[in-house]
Amino acid sequence: MEENKENDKAEIYSQRVRAGKRTYFFDVKSTRSNDYYLTITESKRRYKDDGYFYEKHKIFLYKEDFDKFLEALKGTVDHVKTELMPEFDFTQFDQNGEGDHEHDREIESETEAGSGSDVESGEELKWD
Repeated sequence: MEENKENDKAEIYSQRVRAGKRTYFFDVKSTRSNDYYLTITESKRRYKDDGYFYEKHKIFLYKEDFDKFLEALKGTVDHVKTELMPEFDFTQFDQNGEGDHEHDREIESETEAGSGSDVESGEELKWD
């Protein structure tokens, strides 16, 4: 039983994207039956009275939903780029993945005002 727990947590593939105050992890994991799924984790380092902790949100994406997810994501991003912000130059973010992350401050203010989210806190994340 203990061996299966270790196998479930074994990463097959991992990619990290740093984006301002946030970091996104894209991890491929294996099930007990040797099937694969993707976890997308948003991590944000926060400060609390006794020190730092990592607030994270996690999405589990299964193979049967990969194409639907990608299609919806691409469609949504394309809508923002072509319909809502056609004059904006998105290529300025292509250089090094960094840019003006003013939205971090806006979302942080909204979150701190009380969103009632069910965030898991205090768990360490791995950093390369």
